[in-house]
Amino acid sequence: MNSIKSLRLFLFTFIGASIVFTFDVSAQSHKDKIDALLHKYKEYEQFNGSVLVADQGELILSGGYGMANMEWDMENDAETKHRLGSISKQFTSMLIMLLVAEGKLDLQVPITTYLTDYPKNTGDLINTHQLLTHSSGIPNYTSFPNFFDEKSRNPYEVDVFIGEFSDLELEFEPGGKFRYSNSGYFLLGAIIEKITGNSYEQELHDRIFTPLNMNNTGFDHHATILKKRAAGYEKNGNNYSNANYLDMSIPYAAGSLYSTADDLYIWDQALRNNTLLSKENADLMFGEHIKAWGGFYGYGWGIQKRYSDSKKDTVMEYSHGGGINGFNTLITRVPAEKNVVILLNNTGRVALNDIARAINAILDDKPYKMPKLSIANALLETYSNEGVAKGREQYEALKDNTEYKLDEGDMNRAGYSLLQNGKKKEAIDIFSINVMEFPKSSNTYDSLGEAYLEDGQKELALKNYKKAFEMNPKNVNAKKIITSLEEE
Repeated sequence: MNSIKSLRLFLFTFIGASIVFTFDVSAQSHKDKIDALLHKYKEYEQFNGSVLVADQGELILSGGYGMANMEWDMENDAETKHRLGSISKQFTSMLIMLLVAEGKLDLQVPITTYLTDYPKNTGDLINTHQLLTHSSGIPNYTSFPNFFDEKSRNPYEVDVFIGEFSDLELEFEPGGKFRYSNSGYFLLGAIIEKITGNSYEQELHDRIFTPLNMNNTGFDHHATILKKRAAGYEKNGNNYSNANYLDMSIPYAAGSLYSTADDLYIWDQALRNNTLLSKENADLMFGEHIKAWGGFYGYGWGIQKRYSDSKKDTVMEYSHGGGINGFNTLITRVPAEKNVVILLNNTGRVALNDIARAINAILDDKPYKMPKLSIANALLETYSNEGVAKGREQYEALKDNTEYKLDEGDMNRAGYSLLQNGKKKEAIDIFSINVMEFPKSSNTYDSLGEAYLEDGQKELALKNYKKAFEMNPKNVNAKKIITSLEEE
């Protein structure tokens, strides 16, 4: 596998570690504290994007940090347009619920009722409710081997792309459990088009964006000249690069939208006030339909309980994140407190959930966590310039330093940065540390195996690939390499 595997699309990003740092600065306003927190994240290059925070119906902060376009030194602000990734799913679920409200769609009938060309052997077993809740059993196309390398750059018609996964065997009996699948939301877009006779994009504008005056939100097309569009970047160690191209017909109804922090605030208010849906249908959309991620999943929303401001009872928090080439995003809402936190980042994967938790703690006048410096970034510079011995020496010095964090993903990216620059021994050592620190992660063994293979150490490569496959039998690439090495 190559370094692209560490930058996969559409998946939620719950990354990062940090220390508790309790502030006793009562003179500071919530806005000042949040602004200081975000500036520190920006200083440590762990956030670069647009932010909006509201609480008790009051707008606390709205603005930007870092660059929307690094080539032209254009700064982010609350009107910068960012790709949303999987936050798009909540707009897809809204379109579905509007069709339900109009009596045009039944959530419980087989999807073949609407997608008449879909294979009946599986389609007759799956309903729209299961697509909405990621419980259909349809394999997730963004997890297919070599998908990003071989298909993500190519334009597809909706019906043609459905053929990429429609004939596959289901991973489990529909309705049996939760397993995140962009394929399901791709199909929801197709269902919307079949029922309405319009494109998914047109339905979004006619039913949601235009009525709500969300004038800075839409389906992102690469060819369109779009003012104030952020460029997407990936961070590789201490360096940035332009994100890989992605044809937006691929994410489609699972993740192809762009928006701004300001427009997403309009969206939050419309949801809170039931502007588009009746309360009955809104309650169905935000229902606790299936257990997921330590809480529940509704229709396009993750659902968690958390303590209210009074600390005496709990309130419901609705959230969803998104990740797409060069961007990751998060919206968290607590309607009972008229609270929303919107984070739109355009430098690849960062720990947005850590940031959101700290912001909400500030709003609740509780202790919160400040970011730490990255051990991986410090090691990358040392390994690159001074070699393995000095790199190991620095790791021993920093691993117990409370001002630094050791993150598996950061270490993996640092290792691949070294590998791509021909520093194989240094990459092997970084990956070895990652295996030692995160021994329960299949990915750490896979990466170490790849580095050994690049260095010609085939026995050690085979040993680590076998360990990776043992821990994750779905790692098709590891299985292929194991077979090849054993044949040799």
